[in-house]
Amino acid sequence: MDISLKSKFEKILLEDSTPSSFFEGVKNSPPCYDSFPELFALIGVKQNPKYHAEGDVWTHTMLVLDAAASFRQLVSFPLGFMLSALVHDFGKAVCTEEINGIIHSYEHETLGLPLVENFLRRLSYPDTTITYVLNMVRLHMKPNKIALSKSSLKTTNHLYWEAAAPLDLIYLGAADAMGQIPTGDVWANIEFLKERLSAYNKIISRPFVTKEQIISAGYTDEHILEETMAYSVKLQLAGIEKDSALKQCLSHAACLKRKMEKSLH
Repeated sequence: MDISLKSKFEKILLEDSTPSSFFEGVKNSPPCYDSFPELFALIGVKQNPKYHAEGDVWTHTMLVLDAAASFRQLVSFPLGFMLSALVHDFGKAVCTEEINGIIHSYEHETLGLPLVENFLRRLSYPDTTITYVLNMVRLHMKPNKIALSKSSLKTTNHLYWEAAAPLDLIYLGAADAMGQIPTGDVWANIEFLKERLSAYNKIISRPFVTKEQIISAGYTDEHILEETMAYSVKLQLAGIEKDSALKQCLSHAACLKRKMEKSLH
């Protein structure tokens, strides 16, 4: 991509209140098709009108992009956030199909990741940006689903642990909802998810089981340590207090050791 075009593109993402105006203006420009082929591939890709009465994936993406602009001052990484809004549905171009008269885009959030990565690498974004955007795109469906079903604290904790930037992900989900018709109660979802994020932050700030504690109990095998620490994370995200979690982790390590010793005989 021409450096001047990339600079203009980023300036619009970071400063314009309606970034969609730029993309609508250049969508019939051949040079821009060379720079944004994955984006323009969304034009005409159908969506289920029950959930997306606004139209095709391009229309949805433009609405999401403008909604994201209203949140970009609230996130930790504005450029990465706006890029995530722009590319979040790239997968729909390769997986949308009609089954028994109903339009589906199963697993578009993961099937689009190679397209997203190619797009970002072609634009020469650093690995830190690419990692952030891929994480956001992969998880973008989850916040609204969790909020609508009022999922357990354990479920939201696991989502936030997995997210590169939990608060940014909440706002990306909100922008995604605002880019579709019917919209749903976006603000109620944000409030629910932010309350859960507050609870998550308290949980992960607590003192917890350390690798050194497992080693000091006599468990030094790398496999046992890796498995036990992964188990400790599950306990932490479930809200288990440290003393109880340590006992459970040591029991888990002992069980793993017995299994390893048994397999050697």
